[in-house]
Amino acid sequence: MKADTLITGISQLVTASGNGPKRGKEMRELKIIQRAAIAIVSGVIVWTGKESEWKGEAEIVVDAGHRAVVPGLVDPHTHAVWAGDRLADFEARTSGLSYEEILAAGGGIRSTIRATAAASQDELVALGKPRIDSLIASGATTIEVKSGYGFTPAAELAMLETIQVISQISPARIVPTLLIHVPPVSAANRPSYISEVCEELIPEVARRKLATAIDVFVEKEAWQIAEAEQFLEHAKRHHLAIKLHSDQFHSIGGVELGVRFGALSADHLEASGPDQIAELAASSTIATILPGVSIHLGIPAAPGRKLIDAGAAVAVGTDLNPGSSPLFSTSEALALSVRLNGLTAQEALVAGTINAACALGLKDIGRLEASCSADFLVLHGSDWRELVYTLGRNAVRDVWIGGKRVQE
Repeated sequence: MKADTLITGISQLVTASGNGPKRGKEMRELKIIQRAAIAIVSGVIVWTGKESEWKGEAEIVVDAGHRAVVPGLVDPHTHAVWAGDRLADFEARTSGLSYEEILAAGGGIRSTIRATAAASQDELVALGKPRIDSLIASGATTIEVKSGYGFTPAAELAMLETIQVISQISPARIVPTLLIHVPPVSAANRPSYISEVCEELIPEVARRKLATAIDVFVEKEAWQIAEAEQFLEHAKRHHLAIKLHSDQFHSIGGVELGVRFGALSADHLEASGPDQIAELAASSTIATILPGVSIHLGIPAAPGRKLIDAGAAVAVGTDLNPGSSPLFSTSEALALSVRLNGLTAQEALVAGTINAACALGLKDIGRLEASCSADFLVLHGSDWRELVYTLGRNAVRDVWIGGKRVQE
């Protein structure tokens, strides 16, 4: 066998094995190869194993310098494109107002919608690209990016077009999602807005392939179950996958709705209880938890430990956004999931790689095995656990995407 590139000098190669999400106890099962090597052809892994067992040739040999290697991280939930800031919201919240009170008063998401609508595409690209770069530097090789700050169909399409532009200039794999975020302020305008989204926006997004999935924010201050159901029905009709913002502040049936519609993932889950945990554990829907929200808003953490113990497949994301999770590091999200959500180090790595890939409906990423994309991280240290142990310093030395090292 002849490889384009051979990575040697790997102290530990650490990965989940086999296709599909890992559930419950499976999330602690990692394949660890000591003194390993990776052979790559045309951006795809063709062989992994002990370095001493490699019998082929390689055009280029790269020595990792006795450092640990793990799969490239997958961030399954971000809102990385926005304009303006939410510093006034942050000050109000630290003075005692709740997130929902700020939203009801016209702040929160609505203030970001106004600022984003006023920005040009060039401005949004200039703002969004450095955020994506920060996630890549922290280890993210695949990144989901949602719209949702456009509100009107035209503005939502413009947001998705901006995400498309960023994807063309970023080394990372960008996965776009159409987010139906918040309803009109006036209840009288909700029916016409729902009709506009269902009859115009969703079909146009599907026709132009601007997103692979739809996401709906189901919450007391956002969309109700009957309304969200209309969006999801139209998404399925147009062959878009389904994701849900669910149970962030209140459990009002979002998890159950997502499971019923076969959603790829139900995200947030801070307010999920035993019934929702059982629903997710018995379903194919990935439970995506977002610890950055808990630490920034000071709300209870999602029940990651209980979800895994019940047999659910758990993923972790940053939820990078200006209001509830200004977290610019995907590896830091994994580290926080250990501290806040009760995951073990092994579970956190699985949650941020193969399970996060499954939360986006993606195969052949999130693990280091033959036929997978050569997306991997070389850490600074020789022990892979530094990735989730380290706080405040980047544990990632080199990021490789599709067999190429990302140059900073």
